Amino acid sequence: MLLINSIAMNETNAELGATVIRIPHSAFRNLNSRLLVDAPAAGAWNMAVDEALLELAAENLTTTLRFYRWQEPTLSLGYFQPSAQRIEHPPSAGCPLVRRSSGGGAIVHDAELTYCLSMPAGNLPAGGARGLYGVVHRSLVAALAELGVRAVLQCDAGPIIADAEEDAFLCFLRRSPADVLVEGVKIAGSAQRRRRGAVLQHGSVLLGRSAAAPELEGAEEVAGVEISFEDLTDAWKRTLTGKLLPGLEPGELTELEQDRATQLLTGKHTCARWLRRR
Repeated sequence: MLLINSIAMNETNAELGATVIRIPHSAFRNLNSRLLVDAPAAGAWNMAVDEALLELAAENLTTTLRFYRWQEPTLSLGYFQPSAQRIEHPPSAGCPLVRRSSGGGAIVHDAELTYCLSMPAGNLPAGGARGLYGVVHRSLVAALAELGVRAVLQCDAGPIIADAEEDAFLCFLRRSPADVLVEGVKIAGSAQRRRRGAVLQHGSVLLGRSAAAPELEGAEEVAGVEISFEDLTDAWKRTLTGKLLPGLEPGELTELEQDRATQLLTGKHTCARWLRRR
């Protein structure tokens, strides 16, 4: 969601409310790949599920690709963003607030597809965690091409434009080399959270303009092509399976993952201490 930022791995377990599970790197081979396509949910639940998948990826030895949506327009802050900064964006003032475990700028989650990819560190592609951005985003470019939208990565389009704001409040006004562009407009970006033995990458694809972020155009406005959540989900899982996730099978959250997500929901992602921490 987001820019190419990650959170340092040396944060205390007490702060994260998590138990770090150490598994030998050699164990991360021939892993299961699972697809989750979730119904629209509250923002805090979406963030709790993403974090639970990260925490348990190394223990489960499972790579999970999750596509999801939001019950209502929601503003997510990057890990490092002060909550007071939201006053800089009046159109989203009425949106519920969540904070991501990953870095980057704020995102108004509305007319979009959101994805999460969690995996044991040993299942990363060539180039490691940083290389994962390119693999995932190039598969998105291929999926968009199937749907009639020509997209490129920022690194393939040339130098980052001069008017991109490095510290802009909104993620989609910032630029990073792996961002996905359509007609020069950023429509997708991602961020990572790394924890010992596992990596989480999640991001947003703007399908259309949101009334809560009217300054941002999505694929529909830029390319003149209306893309549904379902169509992009189908196309992207095909292209991503070919590049990274052979053997991807539909699945659902395990009981352990649901329980951990519920703990994170009530103990972290709905707590003012987490939301207002900066």
